[in-house]
Amino acid sequence: MTWNLWWRFGDWQQRQRAIVETIRSAEADVVCLQEVWVDADAETDLATIIGAELGYHTLRNVSVGRGALGFANAVLARWPIDLIADEPLPRRDGTPGHRRIIAGRVASPWGRWPVASTHLDHRFDDSPTRQLQARRLLELSASWRGDPTTDLPVVIGADLNAVPDSDEVRLLTGRRDGVEGIAMSDAWEQVGEGAGLTWRRENPHTIDSAWPNRRLDYVLVSWPRAKPVGNPGASRLLGAEPVVIDGGPVWASDHAAVVVDLITP
Repeated sequence: MTWNLWWRFGDWQQRQRAIVETIRSAEADVVCLQEVWVDADAETDLATIIGAELGYHTLRNVSVGRGALGFANAVLARWPIDLIADEPLPRRDGTPGHRRIIAGRVASPWGRWPVASTHLDHRFDDSPTRQLQARRLLELSASWRGDPTTDLPVVIGADLNAVPDSDEVRLLTGRRDGVEGIAMSDAWEQVGEGAGLTWRRENPHTIDSAWPNRRLDYVLVSWPRAKPVGNPGASRLLGAEPVVIDGGPVWASDHAAVVVDLITP
């Protein structure tokens, strides 16, 4: 599962309850999160709270933001997870930016499975920066996957802030020059039904947006990989409708979540 949690915007405390219930309903083995709030003064963060309530092991990256209150990406897993990398993604000029990736190896029943969560730059006119960031994702994934003919593939849950026909997504999925020897499968493209919109007009949190109705959130699996391990079997959306909290509807986030079933060894 991958989901952008919309930091502490709106009625975040009510939303937090809806977020927990939505993740509980997914019954996902691994959850990739973006825009996780981090309160340095209180020494807590939303990923740790969710993990404690639902029984997940938690890994999150260094937070960014103003003062003590920041945001981060996180990976939650049913099984222990060890850190592989926590690093910034590049700005347009190639210097380290505030967007980050967090990656770990999950001690799954099928072996140590590399999983990462990330969030690319959001500006509508900044495809060049996202292309640099996408290229870096491929470079890092190639270093994490081991032997592509035998080892488990890299899985990335991401808010790419980009639509499927954008240059940055085309770069990731092998449709234009990327990084030799690696590309990513877009799980929704393979097995999802319909447009898979994760930024949706009916969500009241997007009512003033200049660009509703887009697919911005992805589960990606590295290729080549040992057939059929890592192939998506099904994909669906969660969080695309409100959750009833205290008798009323609560939209958990401004994004819908993507849930994917992957074939295991």
